[in-house]
Amino acid sequence: MGIPAYIKRITGKFSLLLFLAALSVSGQYTDVINSNRPGLSVSAYAVGKNVVQLEMGLFYEQQDHGLLNTQSDIWGSDISLRYGLLFETLELNYEGTFQNQDILFDNFDISETRTNFQRNRLGLKFLVYDPFKNPERNKPNLYSWRANNKFQLKNLLPAVSVYAGANFILGDNPWYPGEAQISPRAMIATQSRLTPRMVLITNTAYDRIGTEFPELSYLISISHAFKNPKWSVFAEHQGIQSDRYSDVLLRSGIAYLMNERLQVDMNLGASFKNTPSRVFISMGGSYRFDFHKDTLVPIEDQAADENGGEIKKDAMKKEKKKKGERKGSGAEDVNLGPSKKQLRKLKKAQKKKKEVNGEIEF
Repeated sequence: MGIPAYIKRITGKFSLLLFLAALSVSGQYTDVINSNRPGLSVSAYAVGKNVVQLEMGLFYEQQDHGLLNTQSDIWGSDISLRYGLLFETLELNYEGTFQNQDILFDNFDISETRTNFQRNRLGLKFLVYDPFKNPERNKPNLYSWRANNKFQLKNLLPAVSVYAGANFILGDNPWYPGEAQISPRAMIATQSRLTPRMVLITNTAYDRIGTEFPELSYLISISHAFKNPKWSVFAEHQGIQSDRYSDVLLRSGIAYLMNERLQVDMNLGASFKNTPSRVFISMGGSYRFDFHKDTLVPIEDQAADENGGEIKKDAMKKEKKKKGERKGSGAEDVNLGPSKKQLRKLKKAQKKKKEVNGEIEF
């Protein structure tokens, strides 16, 4: 039986808008910025074809090394430049961390300053599997608000992307002495929508492949959007294993969507050991330059009913603004599915239609 037009409009918007890790779960272009900040985890999804996105922040870190008996103050900047290349599922990504470290050697009462890129890499990310690509599998339940908003086992099935890139060392880098100027990097990123307001992201990376000190690392990040989805929080766990440096880090933070193109954020974190002990804080933002253009599909190539079916008599009339409805833009307009009241109305309308048509309900 047919579904009323207002339900089609509501359920058509039944998509997730979460941001901080990537907090959008659409493999296609979205109207609202989709940032990897404020954490370090990388979303499985690309920014969208012809979208240029700048994500950057300033940070301060204090390090104390129990064995070397040193104290360090570190100031720096993180930057990520993302570009949707060729098609929706492919992204070109540059990531850099430039920092200044002042080290005090307590045993000798001398100090040293180190300045260079601690991270400098370029790579391509490609979405190989998207569980939300099949609309039939992910359409909302029109009879149950709870079913649309609770955790389900199928939500654990993640989107998966693969990343291939390289690290670049510029000049005499004090953090990588004697290391090759270029070294490969590979990563697998996954993203699962646990509930309409919660997203789980994992990254598993093998870094500096072929060098004297290869590095294996992982990131597990969980993000949650509040009732006003312009606000979101995240918690992130990071593990690093290498002969040069191994650690376990925990960070958490908050993000706020200023508008469709701009997001600001803050995060802080710490390590779990004293060789060295680390405490850090970061503030930054993300801005999107949107050059995306929708691809026009000839009407003869479109699926039946793709454009909403037949044109109704009053289709061109301006809809009246409903009482209590608030006009806005960006995240505040996201619908997480039909409300309980709308579901009750839908059931009543369908039951009445069956009675008129003489259908028997079992």
